[in-house]
Amino acid sequence: MNYTVAVRTLCEFTAKRGDLDLRFTPSPTAQEGIEGHAVVRAGRAPGYQSEISLSGEFANLRVRGRADGYDPGLNQLEEIKTFRGDLDAMPSNHRALHWAQAKIYGHLLCQKYGLDDIKVALVYYDIIQRKETTMVQDCPATMLEDYFQQQCRLFIDWAQQEMSHRSSRDLKLEALPFPHASFRRGQRPLSESVYKAARQNRCLMAQAPTGIGKTIGTLFPLLKAAPGVQLDKIFFLTAKTSGRQLALDALATLEQSPSAGSLRVLELTAKEKTCEYPGQACHGEACPLAQGFYDRLPAARQAAVTAGALHRGRLREIALQHQVCPYWLGQDLARWSDVIVCDYNYFFDGSALLYSLATNNQWTVGVLVDEAHNLLERARKMYSSELNEYDLKTLRQTAPPALKKTLTSLARCWRDTWRDQTASYQAYDEVPFKFQAALLRTGSAMAEYLAAHPQDTNSALQRFHFDILHFSRLAEVFGSHSLFDITLRGGDISSGAASSVMCLRNVVPAPFLEPRFAASRATTLFSATLSPWTFYRDTLGLPDNTAWVDVESPFEASQLHVRVVPQISTRYQHRAQSLVPIAELMAAQYRDQPGNYLSYFSSFEYLQQVLGEFARRFPEIPVWEQARSMSEAAKGEFLERFKVDGAGIGFAVLGGAFAEGIDLPGRQLIGAFVSTLGLAQTNPVNEGLRRRMAAAFGQDKGYDYTYLYPGIQKVVQAAGRVIRSHSDQGVVYLIDDRFAQARVRRLLPAWWHVQSV
Repeated sequence: MNYTVAVRTLCEFTAKRGDLDLRFTPSPTAQEGIEGHAVVRAGRAPGYQSEISLSGEFANLRVRGRADGYDPGLNQLEEIKTFRGDLDAMPSNHRALHWAQAKIYGHLLCQKYGLDDIKVALVYYDIIQRKETTMVQDCPATMLEDYFQQQCRLFIDWAQQEMSHRSSRDLKLEALPFPHASFRRGQRPLSESVYKAARQNRCLMAQAPTGIGKTIGTLFPLLKAAPGVQLDKIFFLTAKTSGRQLALDALATLEQSPSAGSLRVLELTAKEKTCEYPGQACHGEACPLAQGFYDRLPAARQAAVTAGALHRGRLREIALQHQVCPYWLGQDLARWSDVIVCDYNYFFDGSALLYSLATNNQWTVGVLVDEAHNLLERARKMYSSELNEYDLKTLRQTAPPALKKTLTSLARCWRDTWRDQTASYQAYDEVPFKFQAALLRTGSAMAEYLAAHPQDTNSALQRFHFDILHFSRLAEVFGSHSLFDITLRGGDISSGAASSVMCLRNVVPAPFLEPRFAASRATTLFSATLSPWTFYRDTLGLPDNTAWVDVESPFEASQLHVRVVPQISTRYQHRAQSLVPIAELMAAQYRDQPGNYLSYFSSFEYLQQVLGEFARRFPEIPVWEQARSMSEAAKGEFLERFKVDGAGIGFAVLGGAFAEGIDLPGRQLIGAFVSTLGLAQTNPVNEGLRRRMAAAFGQDKGYDYTYLYPGIQKVVQAAGRVIRSHSDQGVVYLIDDRFAQARVRRLLPAWWHVQSV
């Protein structure tokens, strides 16, 4: 049996030495890299060969990859690298890695074509200056063969270990039993659907109610399917930290089985939460954990892969034992783990680590997307960008002299972009070319300055640099899936005293997410609220053959009394009249059945209005409220009020921290009041989104896709806090006349028995 490894992975394992050094960043995006490669190839002579598939073997190791280009006339193999900034500032170990890759490809090409010698070239293409720098070495085929074998020998013991692990892992997964005595009601059909989707190489959308054990109900079948469909990795993606912990707990439960074992589980956490030296730059001169990182990495890596489950704390412990950075150790271990638990952005973002690794290494992966109703808004944020003119004004006051002229030029161009705008908000059909060019020039100048002055710790400068790069990248792919708008704030528009905020606002992330779904053998998106499923399929870009399953609820209608209150309107123009009726309704229910309740509102303003009225009329009933920008400690104190023997009403905002993802079973929560349909505010931005939705999916869907479906999803999520187990009993009041409409009632869970009161 051969172990297959990508050329890049082999070289990163064997050829990287010395310090971790991120001063030569940020590197181009994948799209910029593709475009840069195309420009270089376009300038080559006829007969130039591109993207040449190559492979070779040494002992039981098979090495494969795609060489960037080969010029038969020059007998020259080219490894093309795109970059931005000062090439001379590139760390030497980066250059060594590039030469290693080029020489491996050189050997594989000589072997394929029977060449006695070849020129091996590194071609560096500056995506900002749009110029090439080429370095060439004349290499005999015998020398390249020796080099190839040398690198393989450095890797072959690790490859043998990996093959042994994979064989053991698959045998144990085939025999893996379900960790509980039986499936919960609804859990078996969910698991069967996940298993079948993996076998059939299809995406799956699964709507499954809270309480059936969705986490283990999706992980177990995908692990069971892994050996048969030869999955290399499973990615469990979550929207919140609580979701990660549930997945880690489920995997720990599976590991307790005598047949499980040897499963490598890795939790990936954001850099800012794992950095041991906040404020220090990621290079050896500033951070002790970056100094000699690649020299100490092999020992840390070996210790980590034998540790089993690497949650955040365990990963940090191993990293510090070997004096390496925990964050970057985790990034390396993503290559050698079986199950990776992390945030959505690691796979769906434009510069996503796991997506890049999966495509570069040609992994076969299975993806589980937890609480998938969150993916639409999260993806929109990933592919949106905002630039604030006030930030530029502030930066110009503290920027180094070398950047003053460039920033002043950008400020003039910025002001010219909105000079003729008369409204405080306006959307445009395109991003002005002159403004894009000014951003590119500024980004290039800032990159060169930061590369030449790594000791400069001006966080505002670095942050603005990343902001304009992100904006520029999205501007290059701007289309009907997004909006470009300018909002004027803080001064008289006619006198030019206002300041502007420019936004590239993604509406439909489907074009960006489609390649992610294509890179997975099977992606399962699951949530308690995925109706109507066509809404999520259309906006997220799921394949046409995506399967759909609506899992039967394990709860009985008798457990939850759902009462619609059609006599009250919560529309903005009727809110003043709604305050007293809502307060009296809540007090009546509380007096009839004292206990813990949650009351949800569309905004903090509305919350305060009802809370004030309620407190004046019923001061004897305990109340507590959600505040804006609550700390984690404050959120914890809010939830602590929901004790089993407690009583009172917590006031919260629909769609906020307490409307989903919290678990208050039994007497901790016996009811909820929802005084809103959850509809987004009608304003110029949302109306722009509605028009984009209508243009993309049809006029009849514009309103529903923008307002109705996202709103009702929030309502159902909030109501789902009440019934968490088979023994729970509770009540939910849906307060608004529109809840009585048939088109709204059809969007509520089928197991609810809804009554009007």
